[in-house]
Amino acid sequence: MDVKGAVEAALFASAEGLKVSEIAERTGFPEEEVRTALMDLRREYDERDSAIIVSKAGSSYRMMLRPEYSDFTGRFSKAEMSGGLMRTLSTIAYNQPVLQSELFKTRGPRTYDDVHKLVEMGFVSGKKCGQTLELTTTPRFSEYFGIGSTRKSDIRKWIEAQASQGPDE
Repeated sequence: MDVKGAVEAALFASAEGLKVSEIAERTGFPEEEVRTALMDLRREYDERDSAIIVSKAGSSYRMMLRPEYSDFTGRFSKAEMSGGLMRTLSTIAYNQPVLQSELFKTRGPRTYDDVHKLVEMGFVSGKKCGQTLELTTTPRFSEYFGIGSTRKSDIRKWIEAQASQGPDE
């Protein structure tokens, strides 16, 4: 069996990001060979300008769609999040850390259900701050959207870039 093929299959099959050690453990290939296969796959997808990329966020890798092709996904698959839930998530991500009580002022009563769902999905975490929660995104948020960083400033720049692209670009 080809190491690169096994790594590519692992990335394709996983909904979550995978660490080199996880891929090595599950495929039985040495970590160094897995790491080399990952670098080769990233380069090959980039060189052929594929709609798919191998993205690295922190120490995890995942296969994902290039952002410029994301408009097509809605035509063929059902969204995992409603528009309202996505707006709540983007508001948290852009303004983090944000108090749930402040979020309520802009998003209204849906805030509590949305926050509960986003915490459940692993995109947001909250810590007690008086009578409310202080909300921030999790590493899973950055990984899922392929941001490549968990720094608040990088997340904000990514959101601004997405907003400036518009729906037809």
